[in-house]
Amino acid sequence: MSRRDSKKKPADRLYVPARGWAGPGGGRVGHMDPPTMWRATTVQACGMWPFAAGSGSPMTGVPLGQHLFTGATVCGDPLNWFTRARYISNPSLFMLGMPGLGKSTLVNRMLIGLAATGVVPLVLGDLKPDYADTVRALGGQVISIGRGRGGINVLDPGAMGAAAARIGGEAGEVLKAETHGRVLNMVAALITIVRGRPMDDHEQSVLSAVLHHLRERTPAGRSLLLPDLLRVLTEGPDRVRAVTLDRGDDTRYRDAVDPLHRSLLGILDGPLGDTFASETSTRINPDAPAVCIDISGIGEADTQLTAAAMLAAWSDGLGTVAAAHALADAGLAPRRWFFTVLDELWRPLRAASGIVDRIDALTRLNRSLGLGDAKITHTLKDAEALGTDSDRAKARGFVERAGMVVCAGLPRAEMEDLGKVVGLSQREIELVSSWSSPPGWGTSGDHEEPPGRGRFLIKVGGRPGIPIRVAITDVERRLHDTNTRWTPNGVTTSRVVDLGALGPGGTAVPAAAAEAFGPVETADSGTAAGAGAASEAADVGAGIGVGAGIGAGIGAGAGIGVGAEAGVGAAVEAVAQDAGPVVGHGGAPQDAAYGAAPLDDPPTMLLSRLRRPA
Repeated sequence: MSRRDSKKKPADRLYVPARGWAGPGGGRVGHMDPPTMWRATTVQACGMWPFAAGSGSPMTGVPLGQHLFTGATVCGDPLNWFTRARYISNPSLFMLGMPGLGKSTLVNRMLIGLAATGVVPLVLGDLKPDYADTVRALGGQVISIGRGRGGINVLDPGAMGAAAARIGGEAGEVLKAETHGRVLNMVAALITIVRGRPMDDHEQSVLSAVLHHLRERTPAGRSLLLPDLLRVLTEGPDRVRAVTLDRGDDTRYRDAVDPLHRSLLGILDGPLGDTFASETSTRINPDAPAVCIDISGIGEADTQLTAAAMLAAWSDGLGTVAAAHALADAGLAPRRWFFTVLDELWRPLRAASGIVDRIDALTRLNRSLGLGDAKITHTLKDAEALGTDSDRAKARGFVERAGMVVCAGLPRAEMEDLGKVVGLSQREIELVSSWSSPPGWGTSGDHEEPPGRGRFLIKVGGRPGIPIRVAITDVERRLHDTNTRWTPNGVTTSRVVDLGALGPGGTAVPAAAAEAFGPVETADSGTAAGAGAASEAADVGAGIGVGAGIGAGIGAGAGIGVGAEAGVGAAVEAVAQDAGPVVGHGGAPQDAAYGAAPLDDPPTMLLSRLRRPA
């Protein structure tokens, strides 16, 4: 037999093609399904597969998504990367990207994860609103500001005044002086908005004297109002006359205070009066687990009221932060960290120049304030539309000083401009530019996602960028739907139920959040609803689950671990042994039980239960 004949298949052996026979019933398949990949802790999987290797991706912080090329878990947020990992020197994030690619959705995920670790999210001026439903689901406080909705008394010392009275002594007097300065700056900001130019220096001296006069003569328990300023200017007490240099001449006094008088009348009788002339409708609760000041009821064309509401919200919110730190310094309250979100940055920047200065100061002082921040806008060109060269330079500095810069899809020209500030390689520019392409022409009628939706590049200094893919859960989609106005009437994305005692103060939360955040078993408090237990997260390790069918998330103090402890995947019931102690924000050791999960599912659904050691 020849060698060629020996290679022929035996006639009596049936030949089966690798993919089955062609034709009906032949079982032919177009491709072979890859095996399912699973990820677990070394405690769970060491007997099955004792080999382990690090992925090289950052694993400290809120689980964000998977590395676009390796599939490894990527975790991060400004606070954890500043306090724990020390990857960045400034706890701030600046995000750029075209509309509709998921920028605010990614920040919303950070907000949820940080809230579960005891950090207090502050959305001081929600313009759409994008975050109100999430804050409600966390058991937080949502305050509406606008005509017919609610107002802010800019003369109210708020949380700082209450903290100063509680602290007392020299420290209390220092806080009172700071409170006076905040009120003075806020009234000056309103006058600047009405005039369209800053106040004169002598007018600020007159205004300060008026405020001091009122504080000294107003009985305890009564709040000052803007009309009280007009009354004092009309009376002309000696303390106020002294700073006008009237020298006993009533005409000189009137000439000095009349411009200020007219501007205050313009506030009270103009477009700002209904919102700022009366008592504060709802004060910020210093103990709330999250706070959102909703100004979405103000029309986009009403730039003056938008600017005033933003400034007042930031003044009140940052005053609450200062009060919390003052109480912590005095040993009267636990230390708390805060995370502020400023979405659609272009809109408040264009509303008034005072907002540029306030945000500029925040980006320089947030380390000393114990405050992380996230700013979101579309492109660097948003800064070019500002009115003055100084404002444009300050706005460009926001990107330069940001600890983290996150890019969604952007045009190539914009990426090249950004590369001059951040430092991007040619490959990174090409990658992010490809994400800005529109979706294809769907011939089947099915909805096609833009290629860049849910894809981001994280840049930190001169390090190579980390490309990630974010897959959101149904709960996140319901809580953070930025296209609600495009939903037909009668079609709802979530319904509201009253969880009674399961939420702080019986807070009503979306049913979708209750289902996904679920009941959480904790060693200290038994069973509580995850959606309403965010305020208890710092004490009992209960947190927030972000996947259907799970009831817990990231416990405060537990932080987010390293290695496989913060892996990816759809949540399954935790059957694992304890993964060992993990030290988090508060330094308190926690034991975490993790469930194994498929690699190709959203990362935030992995942690199925966190509990305190007995």
